[in-house]
Parts: sequence; C-alpha cells; structure tokens
Amino acid sequence: MSRMLQLIRVSAVPSNVMQTAARGALAVPPTEMIEILVHLALHNKVFGQTARMTLAGWEEAACRAVAADPQTPKEILDYFVDPSNLRPTLLPALLENPSVSQATLAQIAESGHGALLDIFLQSPRVQQSATIMSALRSNPNLEEPPAAALKTGSGTVCNAEPAVDNPEEGSLVSDDTVHAFMTEHAAEIAATPEKPFQPVTGIEELPVLTTSEPVPVPAPALLVATTGPAAAAAAPAKTQFRPVMKHATPKPAENRESTMQKIHRLDIRDRIQLAIKGNKEERSLLIRDGTKIVALAVLDSSKIADAEVEQFATQKNVLEAVLRAIPMKRRFAKQYPIQRNLVANPRTPIDVSLALLKHMLINDLKNLSANKEVSDTIRKVALRMYKQKTEDAKH
Repeated sequence: MSRMLQLIRVSAVPSNVMQTAARGALAVPPTEMIEILVHLALHNKVFGQTARMTLAGWEEAACRAVAADPQTPKEILDYFVDPSNLRPTLLPALLENPSVSQATLAQIAESGHGALLDIFLQSPRVQQSATIMSALRSNPNLEEPPAAALKTGSGTVCNAEPAVDNPEEGSLVSDDTVHAFMTEHAAEIAATPEKPFQPVTGIEELPVLTTSEPVPVPAPALLVATTGPAAAAAAPAKTQFRPVMKHATPKPAENRESTMQKIHRLDIRDRIQLAIKGNKEERSLLIRDGTKIVALAVLDSSKIADAEVEQFATQKNVLEAVLRAIPMKRRFAKQYPIQRNLVANPRTPIDVSLALLKHMLINDLKNLSANKEVSDTIRKVALRMYKQKTEDAKH
C-alpha cells in the first residue's frame, strides 16, 4: 500500500486533494493514483462519487496496465471487474490476469451480453476454462454462438464452424433464400404500390449519394454542325478536350453513378433480390429505400456484416421500421455497439430506445443523459438509471 493511500485512510481528505492529484499537480504515479481513487470510491462517502467519475474517464492505457498486472491489489481488480464499473476495453486484460478468479469471471460470463460476450469468446484463458465456458453456455444472451464457437476446458469445439470475419468474402446467396423471403412477405409485397427507388432523406446523407456536379460532355451536334472556318477552329478544341475528360472523371464516381442508375431501373422485386444478394455498396443504398420491404430485405442478407448494421443504427436517413427491426434480430440484438448506437439515434422509436436503455453501461448512460439530440424522455430515464447505478456502486 502506498504511503499516500495510508495517509488518506487515516486523515481527513481536503476537498480539493483528489481533483488536484487527478490534474497531475501531485507527483503520483498513475498506478498509485488509481489505487487512491478506488479506495475513495469504495470507502469515502464524501468523495466517492467524484472518484468514480474520475476513474470512469481515466487514461485507458494506465487502466489497462493496472488491469493486466497480477500484482495489482485485489480491491482494484474487483472494482474494475464489477459490472457497474466494467469498461469493455479493459476486459481482455482482466480476463488474462491470473489474479482475477475464474469464479468472478464466470459471474460476468453468465449474465453479460453483446460485445462483452464476444471478448470472452476470444480469450485463450476462457477457452481453456471449463468453469467459465459452462457459465457462457448458460447465458441466455448467447442464443446464437458466433462462428468462433464455444470450447470446453479440454479444447473440444462444440458446434464449431469456420470463422468468417467478412461475411461477404466467398459468400453466395442462393435463389432459394430470395424465394423464401418473397414467399414469407408475399402479401406485403403485393400490397405495396410499385414505385422506383426513392431514398429516405434525413439529417445526414451517405457519401455515396453526395456526388459532385457531372463533368460536362461535348455535344456532338455542336461539333459537327458548324462548317467552313469555324469547323476548322473547332476541330483542335475537340482533340484537346478529350484527354482532359479522360483524367477528370474518377472511376469511383463512375461506379457510384452506375450503381445508382442500376437501382433506379429495378422494380420492387428486383430491388429485394439485390438487397439480399448484392454487395456492400448496394446494401448501403437500399437500406435507405423508401419502400419498407426493400429496406428490411437488406437486414435479411446473410452477407451483411455486423459493422454495417452498426453504421445503419447511427443513420438518421433510414425508415423507423429499419431501426425497429434491427434489435428484433437476435444476431444484432446482442451486439452492444449496435444497441448503443440505436439508443443514441434520435430517429429510433422511443419504445425501442427505452427497452435498450437497461443494457447500457454506466458511462453511456451518463453520455445519453446529456445528449440533446435524443428525446427528453430518453435523457431523463438515462439520468435516473445512471444515478441508480452509481448509488448501487456505493454499497
């Protein structure tokens, strides 16, 4: 125990000692400063709340070093691994620290969700521990284990499949998948009036749709209609213009334009097929389709990556039906970044946001309570839940 911590324990703490130390005015190593803050957070009624807030925003590198050190005092490790204080970025270090007991990690594995479970499944220590793996298998939030699959303590893989980081690479969607979607939603498709692709507008626009002004193309009629001396003068201009045109039109812009043109030519059924079988760029456009059934078809694509859905959850230029449908799919519902983005998106239906609030970590609740883009109801509930969690952490 550091001498400064001993001093704090036996003396009255001046009102500004912690804030001054946190600013670096006191020459205290980061490890000792974290030890002091944890002690204040757990044992000091006057400065406990401030200490917890300071720890929540403490430099990540220093916290990670403390979390990974087997010599770190148990009180600090217990504080960081407590669900009320747990920072997902510190979890990998805590999982591999032998001073953190398997029983403690098993409790988190049994009730964790989203990104936390993914971190557990990637941990070598977890994969070798029968205790922690048993807790993971009993977790109701792990209804669909990722491709990395669960391993037993002996290293045997249960229901394992080859891991695919990018679902789009080497992935082909059969016509049967499209046919199944069409059949399931046949009534809705039949009731939807035929209309061309019309993207939803919103506060933000995707870069793919904010193209620059089209590059002018020389009109052939003007170049050949003139005769006599004027035609002779126009001929050199024509040969000088073409090289400039060739280099002035970037290929990415041509590709984007052709994708948009292709989508505009498709009817609803063809757009649904493209949403399910198409590539990432096509999905990024069709998720904004004003025809609901087309936009929802994007989420049914087996080629879609979690990172894409994480981005969709932030967009304010998609239908509310899309934001409502995302958490209804179990694959996406257990991804914490997706949950967090949905709650922070002012376009998300309020009932969906309220249902997801209970999963938010304490730091995200704090940020939501101050986010003026979301509704007053979300801010007030987030603030109440934040205060409740911080109050519970005192006891």
